[in-house]
Parts: sequence; C-alpha cells; structure tokens
Amino acid sequence: MPASSKQKLIIVESPAKARAISRFLGSGYKVEASQGHVCDLPKSQIGVDIEHDFEPKYITIRGRGEILARIRKEAKNAAKIYLATDPDREGEAISWHLAHALSIPENAVCRVEFHEVTKNAVKNAVKSPRQINLDLVDAQQARRVLDRLVGYKISPLLWAKISRGLSAGRVQSVATRMVVSREEEIEAFIPEEYWDISATAQAKAGKAKTGFKVRMVSIDDKKLPLANGEEADAAVKRLKSAALKVSGIKKGEKRKSPAAPFTTSSLQQEAGRKLNFSTSKTMQIVQQLYEGIDLAGEGTQGLVTYIRTDSVRISDEAMAALREYIPSNYGPELLSETPQIYKGRSNAQDAHEAIRPTSVLRTPEQIKDSLTKDQYNLYRLIYLRFVASQMKQAVYETLTADIEGDGIQLRFYGEHKVFPGFTLVYEESMDDVSDQAAESKFPQISVGDEISLTDVASEQHFTQPPPRYTEASLVRAMEEKGIGRPSTYAPTISTIMNRGYVIKEKKRLIPTDLGRMINALMEKYFSDIVDLDFTADMENQLDEIEEGKRPWKEVIREFYPHFAADLAVAESEIEKVEISDEPSDIPCDKCGAMMVYKNGRFGKFLACPNFPTCRNTKPVVNYLAAPCPNCGGRLMEKMSRKSKRRFFGCENFPTCSFVSWDEPVAERCEKCGSYMVKKYGRKGEMWRVCTNETCRNRVEITSVERGEIDDDADE
Repeated sequence: MPASSKQKLIIVESPAKARAISRFLGSGYKVEASQGHVCDLPKSQIGVDIEHDFEPKYITIRGRGEILARIRKEAKNAAKIYLATDPDREGEAISWHLAHALSIPENAVCRVEFHEVTKNAVKNAVKSPRQINLDLVDAQQARRVLDRLVGYKISPLLWAKISRGLSAGRVQSVATRMVVSREEEIEAFIPEEYWDISATAQAKAGKAKTGFKVRMVSIDDKKLPLANGEEADAAVKRLKSAALKVSGIKKGEKRKSPAAPFTTSSLQQEAGRKLNFSTSKTMQIVQQLYEGIDLAGEGTQGLVTYIRTDSVRISDEAMAALREYIPSNYGPELLSETPQIYKGRSNAQDAHEAIRPTSVLRTPEQIKDSLTKDQYNLYRLIYLRFVASQMKQAVYETLTADIEGDGIQLRFYGEHKVFPGFTLVYEESMDDVSDQAAESKFPQISVGDEISLTDVASEQHFTQPPPRYTEASLVRAMEEKGIGRPSTYAPTISTIMNRGYVIKEKKRLIPTDLGRMINALMEKYFSDIVDLDFTADMENQLDEIEEGKRPWKEVIREFYPHFAADLAVAESEIEKVEISDEPSDIPCDKCGAMMVYKNGRFGKFLACPNFPTCRNTKPVVNYLAAPCPNCGGRLMEKMSRKSKRRFFGCENFPTCSFVSWDEPVAERCEKCGSYMVKKYGRKGEMWRVCTNETCRNRVEITSVERGEIDDDADE
C-alpha cells in the first residue's frame, strides 16, 4: 500500500535496518530500503566523459529499477521524505542519487544521519535532518572516477596482452605489490648464525635451592649473541668454571594500558588473530550486528555502532554509561581514576565513534541465544574490548638480577602480575609474537650471594626473514602507510585473492606467479599507481575534497594527463605474453589430452588444454598420509567455497561424513587412542594434539620428524 498523506517516508540501505527502524518509529512512518546504490557508472563502458571534464555518466543499476519504482510510488504520497543511508561517503552519494531520482532539491533539509540502529538514535536523528553534504558526495565521485579510469584503462590492456579476466586497480595493485615485495624480501634474505647461552642458577648456601633461568649477556665486555659454535663452546667452558656472584638486583614496576575501542582496521586484525576470521567475514558479520538482530523479547536491535570508522572516540553518553557500569559489575577498584581518552592516528577521520556496543547493559551472555556462534564471538570481542578500555592499567612487578664473575655477565629477568586491572576482561593479541612475557617466580637472592650453575647450554639460532603477511597484518600495514580507508581494506584483499594474484596458506598471503607478473608490469609501466607514497597522497587529496578544501575535478585533471601518457607507452611497448600452463600427468577423461594446472579463485585446479573445444575441469586432490578416523578411507585436503578456508574430509563422502579444520596425523594418541591433529605454535613449534576433549594430550613434533619449519607457522 502507498504511504498515506500523513506518513513520512524514510529511505535506508538495507532491509534489515528498515525492519528495525519501522518498529522504532511506528505507524507514522513508512520505511523503504534502496538495497545499496540505485545509480552507478555503467559496467559496459568506462562511463566517464574524458573529453568533457571527466563528467560521470550515471545510470540506474540493473535490477534496481523495480526498487526505484516502488520508492517513487511511496514518495509521491509521502508527507515528508528522509534519506537515512549510511553516514559515510558512499551513503551520502546514495542519498544524493536518490534525491535526484525523486526530484528532491539539493538544498532540501532531508538527510538523516544516525550512527547506531537504536530507538533513541533514530528518533533523535529524525528530529535533526540536514542538507545533503555535497563535499562528501564529491569525495565519493572523485574516488569512483579515479578507480574507473585506472580499472577500465589498464584492465583491457592486461586482457589483450596477457589473459582475459585480469584486472588492475588503484588500491588493489598497491596491495599486490606489498605482498610481492614482502615475498621478495624473504627470498633475498640470507640467514645469519648466532648463539645464545643459558643456564640454571641457584645460590650456593643459606638460600632456597630453587633454580632460576639465567642468560649470558656479555663475555669480556662483548655483548651476546655470539657469532659461531666455536665462540659458544669456549664461552660455555669458561662459564662452567667461573666464580660467580650476584652483582646487582633491580626491582621495578611495569604498567600495561588497555587498548582503545575498535576501529574498522583494529577489529579486522583482532578478529583475524583471535577468531580466525577473514577480513571479509569480519565485515559481513559486524554488518549484521550493526543493522540489527532480532532479540528475544526486544525485537530487532542494532547491537553495535557504525562499523566503518578509523576513530577511537566514544560519545560522552556512552562514556558515562560505561563508567557507571564497571564499578557495579566488576568492582570500583577496576575503574580507571579518570576517563581514558584515546588518541587516534594523525590522519584519522573523526566523523564517527569507535565501534562499540550500543548498550553496555546488553552483555554477550544475555543475548547469546539470539545470535549465531560467529555473531556471538564477534559481539563478545567488541563488547569486552569496549569495557576494558575504561579499566585501570595492569601492574607487573619486575626483577632484574645481574650475576658476574671472571669477565662474564649473566642476567635474570622476571615479572609477575600484582594487579590484573583490565586484563581480567580483555587482552589484545599481536601478530607473530607471544601475547606477553611469561610469568616468572622471583629467586630468593641478595647482592653478594655466590651462585652455582647447572644445565649450562649453548643454543644455535639463525636470523629470520620478515614474516609473510596475514590478512590482519596486511590491513595494519595498509593503514599505517595510508593505503585505502576503512571501507576498502576487506574488498581489496578479497579482490587480489579472487583474481589469483595472491593465495592464502596457513593464514599467510603468498603471491602467485601471475601476481608477480602483473606486479612487474605495473611497476615498469605504471609506477605511480603502485607507488605507496603516491597512493597515500591520493587518499589525502580525497580527504581534502571531503573537507571542502579542493574541487573534485581538479584532482582528476592533475592525475589523468600523466596516467594517459603512461598508458600510451604501455600499449605500444608491451608485447603479447604467453602464459604457459604447468603440465600434469593426468589425462582428460573426455578427450585424452594431458591436463594442465591453472589458478582459480579457490586455488589450483586441473583443466583441459583444448579449451574451449573441451571444457573439462577437475579439482586438484591432495591426499594425507593419515587414514580417515571413521572408516579408514583416504583423507583429502579441500577448500570451503564460502570461507575459502582449507579443511580435510574423507574421500568416501557422503557415506562417511568425517571433516576436520585441523590436519589429522597418522599417529594415534598414546594415552586414549583417539586421532590427533596438527597444531602450530606462535614461535614455529608444531604439535600433535589429541582431539578427545577429556584428554587433549599434546606431543611436540621434532625437527627430525617434520623437516624444516615453515616460516608461516602460526596457531
């Protein structure tokens, strides 16, 4: 039914948000969903009139005609129209296109902005509409036109010279370069040998005989580590006969502060580390939490604030509610003495708050039954991080003891937590390092005590190359270098993986041969496009447009001439590249030709070389040495189509339904007989872990068993 003359029409983006807002506002309002953009540049052509000052040519998106017709019908009878799309550049542009489609004047006070889908936020926003912010619209247009010029000019060149289906983009090309550059660093890295020396120490007399671990820090004023085994052997020999005493003891205190509430980037990173979510999965689930979940007894409620933000600020209202909540639920001793005000990055936009729960009173446990497992885990992460952000620091007591004699210096360092503070609730994870130093018992020693040593040992190490990027660490690196913005991290990483430029193994990103080839071409012919500083500066120029400091077409006019010159050189110089497919020893069961390996969005697959005459394809099957724990059949490595995550299943599916995310091993648990799986530790160690929940026996896999440790081992 059309809206009555007394009804006001509100247009939002998603149907889920429309349902929630309808309940908040009641019968006086009609809420419709545009389902994202209704107008955009056409897919069939570049859609930018370069000859007429880069004027964009917008059309109604295919499939949106019926939606737009329905909205027009409702708007015709509405007493007032409010445009309540998302509070960012994209949302502003959607409202601008809707205003044109509905013949709403540009200066009309029709734009409604709220940062959380809650009753109070929506009602207050409707009371305070504003005009459409044309600076935000222009910033979005500038980004869209830039991306269209780069994508629609370079991609056809790649199709013609290399292979159909390839693409280049303003941000995706830089992300690919970062992954390729890191791989080149790893390949060029030359390990250097070094040796550490450690021992177990204890006071000789009159003290408790509990040993404590010490490490050599210098010998004859030469700092460790030592360069080779000969030096290490000589140092061990001297250490065993040295007369040692405690020369100094220093007690101290270390304080650790809570992390700020989440930004888009930090949420993607932490969800990757703690929950093993990809960036795209994180954004998909947090979008659901933002738009609204149907809660038992409450109806549809938005659970978190707006999710595309690089601000760590929280509102005064949310701060007051949280600081009232902590003392009554966790104890007054855990509340920070003054409000914790966090400082964001220098180029962060402060239009939105940090990502936080819309109500601190809505605990994860209270609503667990209304959430899926993934929704619950992500909401819990956001909730606990927010709560911890206004708690006191954790306090650690530290002890450093120096032991010296005969030109040798050893050191003990230990710490233990004396006040947990915020760590009772939440601790941040880190990439490629342990979360925190191990807790240590302090030795009962005094200055002047004579020390004896046991278990004196030298240990050989080699310097390690920089680790490959994970999705989380690539997002962090992109943010630090100013590449992209909160809304672009996830789609950028998804794109370079879908194009086959980058693959993911054991959470690490590895460039493919195709990715390296495309990157080399881009570096040679389009050096500006893949230059990190150039791309970061372009993001700053887009920010200036948003702030009303620059006309958007001026940015395009400055960019295009040099880009067009590079394009002309590339078109004339790049020769046709023939990509030779890796041959296999597997015949095509349709035409008999020997199949070849190709890279697809889900990894390698087998294809008939006689395409398009023969279109036969097959998955590449990797079998494990371990038999299926259920039926004894062969286990196969597979790839989840939805999450693109590796898992293991039985070849006898569906007769046998065995599946496992972790790789099963051939050895059975020596304690209970259950099957075991392979797990990776943070420092490269590898374990066989029993899958029996009541056993959970762990056995470290030695270097002899596994060969060389993968540099990308990470639990």
